[in-house]
Amino acid sequence: MTLAPPLHRPRAHRTNPELLALVGRTPLARIRTELPYAHPGFWAKLECLGAGGMKARSAVSMLRGARQRGELRPGATVVESTSGTLGVGLAFAGQALGHPVVLVGDRELEPSMRQLLRTYGAQLELVERPAPEGGWQAARIARLREVLARIPEAYWPDQYNNPDNAAGYLSMAAELCGQLDHLDVLVCSVGTGGHSAGLIGPLRRRWPRLKVIGVDSVGSAIFGQPARPRLMRGLGSSIHPRNVAHHAFDEVHWVGPAEAVDACRRLARTSFVSGGWSTGAVALVSAWAARVEAGAVVATVFPDGPHRYLGTVYDDDFCQAHGLDRAELALRPLEIAHPHATEAVGWTRCRTVVDPRAVTRPHLPAPTRGGAA
Repeated sequence: MTLAPPLHRPRAHRTNPELLALVGRTPLARIRTELPYAHPGFWAKLECLGAGGMKARSAVSMLRGARQRGELRPGATVVESTSGTLGVGLAFAGQALGHPVVLVGDRELEPSMRQLLRTYGAQLELVERPAPEGGWQAARIARLREVLARIPEAYWPDQYNNPDNAAGYLSMAAELCGQLDHLDVLVCSVGTGGHSAGLIGPLRRRWPRLKVIGVDSVGSAIFGQPARPRLMRGLGSSIHPRNVAHHAFDEVHWVGPAEAVDACRRLARTSFVSGGWSTGAVALVSAWAARVEAGAVVATVFPDGPHRYLGTVYDDDFCQAHGLDRAELALRPLEIAHPHATEAVGWTRCRTVVDPRAVTRPHLPAPTRGGAA
């Protein structure tokens, strides 16, 4: 067997702490786009307008925490798995704090995102095949462990299980408390579980009756559904991140790619602010919550802007190739009694929230489409 040659430590960055002042302090936008029906409106935190995007908050928090504990030495390399967005945040944090960054992605990572990450100075390692169990995430983590073994003193933040991930969003919670007089419903996309876990505690201390709705992708295992290949990236997971605070959610919605694309394109045409899969999914559910929760103040987070998704969400050929232009859109969620009741393949709602690590998942009945009016 031929072993891969050891990698030399990538050249260290000079620190640039002035960059840290650019993180956060993002505005709220009032969204009234019909999604797909008219609604009273909801608030969206526009994280695309902060340097490094939403996940710069968690990236800076994780690296600072590791430095304080002595786990990350000055100038040492940071190695992490990413589907893209955290990679941008880590590239930002690496420049600010003086750490080279190696990112493990997969072949589904968009060419534009690969180019962007390299432009920001990150090195990329790409896996070519998903793992039989755990999909692309498990395959990336396996490669990540190989890279860690080849780079002296390399540090893995482990975004899925690192509590500093959630702590990075305390600043966002403080901003929301300063920007809103009242909040009744918070809608959060869920992937690593970081931003929802970081927001819910502080916001519920400010508004104890706050209702929290988690938004997941169809085919994601986070809330007890079976893991399936997923078209959407940025939300959902084939593994079970420990950062997800299952107990803190009042309900969960699974959204399909066709519904997310429709919402993104509606936002772009009429509100000018839009984004990718996560943005479309949370916008759809936030508009629904604003309709059904009479008089409620609803807020959500748009994690990034549309630029990464020009070749997917906003590309007609891509949507046609994946049948999204022919999919039957759910105009309201199909409600199921339990995550194990059936497999969701379209917009689905469940008011029973379970931690799949604590229960045994039975065999599910055949998939069910979301409800269409």
